[in-house]
Amino acid sequence: MQNDNEKKKIKKPSGMRTNFAFQAAVLAGAGILSRVIGLLYRSPLFQIIGDEGNGYYGTAYAIYSMILMIATYSIPTAVSKIISGKLALGEYRNARRVFKCAFIYVVSVGLVAAVLTFAFAPALVKEQPNAILSLQILAPTIFLSGFLAIYRGYLQAYKTMIPTSISQIIEQIANAVVSVLAAYLMSRPFVPGTSEHAKYGAAGSAMGTGAGVLCGIIYILIAYAGRRKEIMETVESDVSSNVESYGKLFRQIVMIVTPIIIAAFVYNITTTVDMKIFYNVLNSKNVDRVESANLYGIFSGQYMVLINLPVSIASAVGTTLIPNISGAFTKGDKAETNHVYNQSMSITMMVTIPCAVGIGVLSEPIITLLFRGADPLVFKALTAGCISVVFYSLSTLTNSILQGIGKVMEPVKNATLALLIHLVFLAAILKFTDAKLFGLVAATILYSLLACIFNHISVSKYMSTKLDVKKIYLAPAVASIFMGIVAWGSYQIFYHLIHMNSVSVVLAILLAVIFYAAAILAVGGYTKEEILAMPKGTLILKLAEKLHLVRE
Repeated sequence: MQNDNEKKKIKKPSGMRTNFAFQAAVLAGAGILSRVIGLLYRSPLFQIIGDEGNGYYGTAYAIYSMILMIATYSIPTAVSKIISGKLALGEYRNARRVFKCAFIYVVSVGLVAAVLTFAFAPALVKEQPNAILSLQILAPTIFLSGFLAIYRGYLQAYKTMIPTSISQIIEQIANAVVSVLAAYLMSRPFVPGTSEHAKYGAAGSAMGTGAGVLCGIIYILIAYAGRRKEIMETVESDVSSNVESYGKLFRQIVMIVTPIIIAAFVYNITTTVDMKIFYNVLNSKNVDRVESANLYGIFSGQYMVLINLPVSIASAVGTTLIPNISGAFTKGDKAETNHVYNQSMSITMMVTIPCAVGIGVLSEPIITLLFRGADPLVFKALTAGCISVVFYSLSTLTNSILQGIGKVMEPVKNATLALLIHLVFLAAILKFTDAKLFGLVAATILYSLLACIFNHISVSKYMSTKLDVKKIYLAPAVASIFMGIVAWGSYQIFYHLIHMNSVSVVLAILLAVIFYAAAILAVGGYTKEEILAMPKGTLILKLAEKLHLVRE
């Protein structure tokens, strides 16, 4: 135990009290920009490899992402959580030791996972043999991703999201450039429209994923080098006598990583099992493999890409949330814990609800703009499935909340139960109806809804906080409904006048954003303090005051 004199000697790292909303906004902004870049490069990629190529790539990527989550992707969460707890108690030497233990974990587990993925690729994607090459190309990226994950988690624990944000953008830019270029070069020797052309185009796209991670590593190492001196000064100034052994710290990592891995496994095996059930049921009904690949390509390469775009906001807020809520919870500060919880929910819903409505009402013009020649099925799928944006966002955020307060097994139980119900439903709807693509869409809606409900029950059980329902749910919902009307109506008017889809979409979105900003302020009844707590709060407050939308 430290005495008061010892505590005074400890040098606090700068940035430890950085505003949560700002950090969340930084990471969310980077997440959105990364997803936008990812969305934009999908358009030229689609023109090269088509729905069939997207189907092969999506098949390989489903397996890759599941293994990645199990092997290395849970490390930033675990490292951020453990280290932020140590930092909150002034145990900087222990925090440094956690980093070293996590590094060893990543190297060993990541290497084994990469080798096994490469070796067993034919068995892992046996439903679509043309996806084997893509999965083998993706395999080394599992090992590389571990290094990127460990440094991101370490810097996030010090409550600086800038390096993670920039590395995400760099990673996505490199991914976009290499994916399109490699897909073009590798598919060029084959006749367009053939399965060989789609197979090698998908393999080229897989190369971009590895190139992006490699570029992200280079940047994050540079960012870490810039902060290393400051971090090491805090370690050297730590006079605490409580220095934990590497064995004990490694056990802490394993204890926290294990349930997170299980949760990640459950969440990501959903995509993998969905894909396998989809192919197997359709094969049993004598649906051609190429048609199955085309339908799965629409689902993974267009539908889920757009659905996941706003969900990245919840993921970013959740990543920012963990060290903040973990530190507050460790110190027993219930008021701060509840404050961060409400603020994170408010930020997430304020953005994801209008995104869901916008995707729903403008699905056809958006897809037409991004994917020229796309199958009209995707329009209907997005309109039907846009609500899952809200459900996925809520389940993602409540996952982070439960992990941050130490209830790491709750998301596992909830996700497992939701998964079991979901799989029975998916198998039944594919087997006994002709739903095909819409069976996948309906199943994902059900899964995200169940995970959201179960997590909310768990959070309510362990936290006595009272949510501001009006500001978190009702205000964004009401404002979004009117915004949706404005978006759809303005698009119809613009397109009728100028007959240009691209210009009409952009103008309609801009008008909808402006309308929503004013509507949410009018409906929400926010005070000056609440507006100032928002990202870019000062700018928003000036606008709100001019429009007389501030509550005193």
